Amino acid sequence: MTVRQHVHVSGRVQGVFYRDTCRRLAVERGVAGWVRNLYDGGVEAVFEGNRDDVADLARWAAEGPPAALVTRCTGVAEEPEGLSGFRVLPDAPPGDDPGAGWTHG
Repeated sequence: MTVRQHVHVSGRVQGVFYRDTCRRLAVERGVAGWVRNLYDGGVEAVFEGNRDDVADLARWAAEGPPAALVTRCTGVAEEPEGLSGFRVLPDAPPGDDPGAGWTHG
């Protein structure tokens, strides 16, 4: 069964290979989706795939790579969209937060 998790991560998560590590792990597990930096210094990601693999990535997101210091990670289950592949998206511009209702901190 395919599931989808939309996560927002805050802390020291930019400039520490967070996105690249996330992409590599997702590809290794066959999880589709995307990851990008947010203007406020956070990271946003969407994971879509097998329930166990998505859960593994969501748990990883709460820790991040060794150089990261995650202070908060929230996730919301969403309806899968049938994504394929995993991409690192361009940084989000100011005011672009598709996770409306989620606040950092």
